[in-house]
Amino acid sequence: MKVLIAPDKFKGSLSAAALCDAIALGIKRYDDHIEIVKHPLADGGDGSLDVLEQHLDLQTVTITVNDPLFRPVQASYKKTADAAYIEMAAASGLVLLTETERNCMHTTTYGTGELIIDAIRKGVHTIYLSIGGSATCDAGIGMATALGYTFLDEHRESLHPIGKNLEKIASIQLPDHNDTLKNIKFITLCDVDNPLFGPKGAAHVFAAQKGADSDEIEALDKGLAHFSMLAKKQLHKDISQVPGAGAAGGIGAGSVIFLNASLQSGIETILSITHFDKALQNTDLIFTGEGKIDQQTLHGKVIYGIAMLAKDKEIPLYVISGASDLSLSEIKSLGIKNLRTVLSASATREEAFTNTKNIVEQLAFELMQKELSK
Repeated sequence: MKVLIAPDKFKGSLSAAALCDAIALGIKRYDDHIEIVKHPLADGGDGSLDVLEQHLDLQTVTITVNDPLFRPVQASYKKTADAAYIEMAAASGLVLLTETERNCMHTTTYGTGELIIDAIRKGVHTIYLSIGGSATCDAGIGMATALGYTFLDEHRESLHPIGKNLEKIASIQLPDHNDTLKNIKFITLCDVDNPLFGPKGAAHVFAAQKGADSDEIEALDKGLAHFSMLAKKQLHKDISQVPGAGAAGGIGAGSVIFLNASLQSGIETILSITHFDKALQNTDLIFTGEGKIDQQTLHGKVIYGIAMLAKDKEIPLYVISGASDLSLSEIKSLGIKNLRTVLSASATREEAFTNTKNIVEQLAFELMQKELSK
């Protein structure tokens, strides 16, 4: 029997690789003769580089860039001779700020642009940009400023590239040497399909978790709509209806406008890069999981990607997650044969977070016991 283990991370608890190990221990405890293939995954958000490093021979590059509040911070990206893999959270992520510092009215993606420039200077021709975990809602104008763009107000004064100033932009000035980006292929990995603005846009859906209050959310949404109009008028890029444009505070839109990037499903791209199809061959059972299964799972997260493949190949799918907010019908619609959560298997919430690895191992053991006792 061959079991393929292919989970995302439990954010703040277990990496995807550690989760693979815990599930494998439970399976081996049941039957040490079962063939196990570990294939840690990510959906294109933060943590994607750690997963890619499990599958590819990557060099780590570390430089000093600006953090979301324009302070110097050490940030890393990965590269091969020809391609760079950049995670915007390394330079522009929420994890770089304390709770009291978080307010996406005042944060920037400038540091992400600095990582891109460094990778280009080092000779890569393809850049994969993972855009989850951002602290920003600036539509990528910070990134664009680092790349040489200038955003001017009605008085022709240069604007600080932060979310608060989106509504003040009167004109966009192109870089002096715009040819630098033309020879680079950009692929933006995106795990959501939200538009740039509106009720389901970047501000209304994500800005609150980045520190914005209700008035600021409205101001940011107006700024994003204004920026969209300006990009169409001045740069001839209409991103108003592009799914995923609202990802990571609108850098999904910014990457299309300023980098001419293609927005791609994060999970589908990572499945391709890591040659998941080879790992899937002759598989009898798949284990996957992620920290929390909710409505976002149904819009391109790791479990959704694996579920679609498992359903297509008619391979039983078992899921171990931290928690689940999905209904039984939604779980069935994904083709999940059995779902167990760490939270429901724990006596307390504290135990779920402090004893995660052991609980996951036990759940994997119980699921195998249930599967093979039939």
